[in-house]
Amino acid sequence: MPDLKKTSARTDGAILTMGEILVEIMATERGQSFRQPGTLIGPYASGAPAIFIDQVAHMGSRCAMIGCVGADDFGTLNVERLRHDGVDVSGIAVIKDATTGSAFVTYREDGERDFIFNITNSASARFSVANIRDEQLKDCSHFHVMGSSLFSFRIIEAMKKMIETVKGQGGTVSFDPNIRKEMLRIPEMREALDFILDYTDVFLPSGHEVTLLASASSERAAIDELLERGVREVVVKRGKDGCSYYDGTREIHLPAFVVDEIDPTGAGDCFGATYIACWSQGMSIEQSLRYACASGARAVTVRGPMEGTATLAELDEFIAKTEIHHV
Repeated sequence: MPDLKKTSARTDGAILTMGEILVEIMATERGQSFRQPGTLIGPYASGAPAIFIDQVAHMGSRCAMIGCVGADDFGTLNVERLRHDGVDVSGIAVIKDATTGSAFVTYREDGERDFIFNITNSASARFSVANIRDEQLKDCSHFHVMGSSLFSFRIIEAMKKMIETVKGQGGTVSFDPNIRKEMLRIPEMREALDFILDYTDVFLPSGHEVTLLASASSERAAIDELLERGVREVVVKRGKDGCSYYDGTREIHLPAFVVDEIDPTGAGDCFGATYIACWSQGMSIEQSLRYACASGARAVTVRGPMEGTATLAELDEFIAKTEIHHV
């Protein structure tokens, strides 16, 4: 395994991700239940890795997505949206006898969400190593892993191949765990997550996820443990409390921007994508974090998981006119 501490970001290649591509259909009112008829809106292009890569494209970085959709309108909606926004979609396979994944979302009165997913029986579940093209592997300088995509052993095998290849050719890897606790009960899943962490340069957990993949019970001890095992940077997404950065020699804490939340879906994906895009473009850590916080905050002000993605110019405008949360 390569020495992760000595791996540096390459800026000559593309940022690549793979995983679920789906549409999202949402309840229009908080407190609305799927146990009775109600008004819905959508479909919206979605899927955590798809949201991530769409935001990367908005930041002006070369990027590509690998995945599967069905030969249906939902698949076309997603592929054309990504293509329009600047993502290389040549690695997205269209499967004639499968349907594109979907997610139906309701919002509780407190803003928490409940999902009904069709992923494991969708086109995304057909993804395997065979879907990876050699030319995309060679052109990839950074690979992003989304934990939500680790829903089948075929895609885990494909993730491992991508990670080993990208690291072997001098590239870097980021990992947003984005996983449910029950996934850790599957021995093979825990092994896969440990494998990914061993190759991870940038770890992007939300606050409650910091200790999920560490033996330590406290956040700070878990961060130290992750850095000791080879992770170069730990960037903790804290939502309304901003974010924190750790690399073993320094730590940086940035406050959040004050916004009215409309839809939180996709905010963490936009945060991670903006940080990685800025990071790969050679911006300073502080600047990358500030843009990432702005990206996540701006995303929650728009209804729809991918509707809040933003360009660098739009983030500059957002930062200039939006207050930060002073503790």
